[in-house]
Amino acid sequence: MQPQITIIGAGLGGLMLARVLHVHGIAATIYEAEAGPDARVQGGLLDIHEYNGQLALKAGGLYERFLEIVIPGADAKRVVSTTGKVLLDRPDIVHSGRPEVDRGTLRRILLDSLPPESIRWGHKLANARTLGGGGHEVTFTNGATVTSTVLVGADGAWSRVRPLVTTATPVYTGTSFVEVTMADAERRHPASAELAGNGTMIATAPGQGIFTHRHGDGSLQTYVALNRSEPWFKAIDFSAPAQAAALLAREFDGWAPALTALITGGDGAPLLRPIHALPVGLRWDRVPGVTVLGDAAHLMSPFAGEGANLALLDGAELGQAIAASPHDLETALATYETAMFARSEPCARESAQNMAMFFDEQAPRGILALFGL
Repeated sequence: MQPQITIIGAGLGGLMLARVLHVHGIAATIYEAEAGPDARVQGGLLDIHEYNGQLALKAGGLYERFLEIVIPGADAKRVVSTTGKVLLDRPDIVHSGRPEVDRGTLRRILLDSLPPESIRWGHKLANARTLGGGGHEVTFTNGATVTSTVLVGADGAWSRVRPLVTTATPVYTGTSFVEVTMADAERRHPASAELAGNGTMIATAPGQGIFTHRHGDGSLQTYVALNRSEPWFKAIDFSAPAQAAALLAREFDGWAPALTALITGGDGAPLLRPIHALPVGLRWDRVPGVTVLGDAAHLMSPFAGEGANLALLDGAELGQAIAASPHDLETALATYETAMFARSEPCARESAQNMAMFFDEQAPRGILALFGL
């Protein structure tokens, strides 16, 4: 008799888990709160690393499809000063070990690799309670209820499954991003487009920064970073895009116009993305019948570029562990968690250290040192 595997969340990690189980002939059902696969924009570019994310894609039989969506030239890196002077210009590395892809396109590959009936959209978790023998009963806000042999929380930073294994909760890091997207940048803001280059552009100063990615369609996605309190950001009315952008741009007074235009020249409302993190090295004792992966297990800032990669590998290794011990699920879950704890801790530590370095009093000196200058 196959285990009843319930996955909460249709992000990259949850989808990869379902895919690897599917490859091994094991059924699983994903429950996702969003109404459908296109309910929201999936974010920007991801660099997928050969030592974790790419290993996961190979385990899921999706590596060749991944190679088809790699964006040529997107791995280029440029660091500029607040005056717009180019301090470092590293072209894309051919056959890079961490090529860039669009997050939404990668997610679509994973979605298309699964039987449609394996994903239940519009199911927001309301409650999960422990039953005897390691089982769990999950109730959704739409009234549906399911029981599971294995319950996996792949439900992100504010996981509703995580409290079953630990009392730890994410803490605000003191830094927030505001996401701004600029379409048709070459025509509308040529100076900004030229300064941004072909891949990623970084401009930082103590306590603040501008990070821009060029997408395959030529649009620019910018993350405006500020070390400010949560109440400071909550006081901004992001439903009034022009006023919100102007207020943010004032924090960058004196910066080059080509940089500040990346803040004020966006399309639509800027999106506030506060950065939270779980404690570095978070671990918990084995709880029968349940585990978590990805951000639900080891939420960290994006400054090591490991979050999505770890989620993919978490999903793949958990799927492989279950496939290797389908009749001893506790051994499978313990095997997965032991490896996950060990690999996520140094990434979380590096992420925290990098974030501090990006905005310290010496910025951007530390970033240049990171690139060998």
